[in-house]
This record gives sequence, C-alpha cells and structure tokens, in this order.
Amino acid sequence: MDETLVALADPTRRAILARLAAGGEARVTDVARPFPISLNSVSKHIRMLERADLVRRRVEGRTHYLTLNPAPLDAAARWIDEQRRLWTWRLGELEKALDHG
Repeated sequence: MDETLVALADPTRRAILARLAAGGEARVTDVARPFPISLNSVSKHIRMLERADLVRRRVEGRTHYLTLNPAPLDAAARWIDEQRRLWTWRLGELEKALDHG
C-alpha cells in the first residue's frame, strides 16, 4: 500500500488514473498528450503507477496500451475507512471521558 499512496501523492499521476478510469484503455501517447511535460516525464509517472500496480500495460507491436487496475485503490480505500472508523470511535471515547471527568 505504500507504493499506492506514494503514487497517488502526485497530481500528474492522479490525472493519469482519472483519464484511464473515465475512458478505459488508452495508448500511452494519448494519455501523455494533455500534459505540458515531455513524453519521457509522463513515462516516468506511468512506471511509478505500474510499480504500484495501479496501471497495467499491454503491448501490441510498437503501441503500448494502459488500463487502470482498481484493486490497489480499493485496498487503500478499505484501509482509510478502517482508520476513519477507529479514530471516530477513539475520539468518541475521549469525548465521553472528558465529559464525565
């Protein structure tokens, strides 16, 4: 999950994921087109997303296609939800202790 959270920390990588979530599979060049950075820079972002298993690459000839893999996002969302429930409970217990203390 560390790699997932690191990958999500960057707005360019989040934008790449949003593009794939909205439009499905896309060529790397199409994913890179809207960004005001070089294709090489976008490729570095894509590699980080691949290391986090958020993006999968399929190669057909010389064309590389990307698809979103939502499983790591789902795992991170579950962890965040668990933490939210835990801390909501803990803060509720603290509030009770302070009210009765």
